[in-house]
Amino acid sequence: DTEGLLRIKEENQKHYRRAQRHQEKKEKIQRHNRRLGDLVEKKTYDLRTQYEHLAKLRRTHILELTSVIFPIEEVKTSMRDPADVSSESDNAMTSSTVSKLAEARRTTYLSGRWVCDDHNGDTSISITGPWITLPNNGDYSAYYNWVEEKKTTQGPDMEHNNPAHTISAALCYATQLVNTLSLILDVNLPKKLCNRQVNTRGESETSFGLNHEFCGENLSRHKFTRAVKKLNANILHLCFSQHVNLDLLHPLHTLRNLMYLVSPDTENLGR
Repeated sequence: DTEGLLRIKEENQKHYRRAQRHQEKKEKIQRHNRRLGDLVEKKTYDLRTQYEHLAKLRRTHILELTSVIFPIEEVKTSMRDPADVSSESDNAMTSSTVSKLAEARRTTYLSGRWVCDDHNGDTSISITGPWITLPNNGDYSAYYNWVEEKKTTQGPDMEHNNPAHTISAALCYATQLVNTLSLILDVNLPKKLCNRQVNTRGESETSFGLNHEFCGENLSRHKFTRAVKKLNANILHLCFSQHVNLDLLHPLHTLRNLMYLVSPDTENLGR
């Protein structure tokens, strides 16, 4: 029994010494973890600082881009409310008729259905200059109506101020701006709208000179509508990535959504 007791004491001493070594190793690991935690916290702070600096640089580049090359502005129109004009011509008109006229003015027949648009007829959005605008309500029917008329009309097109040309140019510039913004913000777009330029030999070269989607050959109604939907989807995707106020966005307002995206009031622009 005495010999057995001695063996047990020796084993207990071994376990005690091993426990001490384990305790020292545990404390060493804890000190290492604390150092790693402090390092991770410092790196996280540095990374957050770099993100903020990068966001400021992106914001500066975007504001410079949209002020020098692609300015987007709201253009006021001189159209008067038909309800006001009618009420002036007929003093006996009831208030219900005036309200119905005002409601009709805010309603647009778009793509086979009636769409309510509070900005209809009041303003339009311009890009690169006040002469290149898009209808505020997203009704681009003037383009494919002009294309259908061109198919049946022979001879050169002499209408330099044709609204279809303005719509095509505005959508072309909007596509170029969206593709450039995606590069600056490092955001992958869900839809592909490429910019291509065709040289005299007919070879395709990657360039930002000419947008094949809108500024090339005349598009059919189906192709044009499909391209516009892709452009609107890309713009909304960028707006979502920059946390633009959802109450300001409308799926059909191409340039207005872009204007909200690149506005200096957008707090998270560049994130």
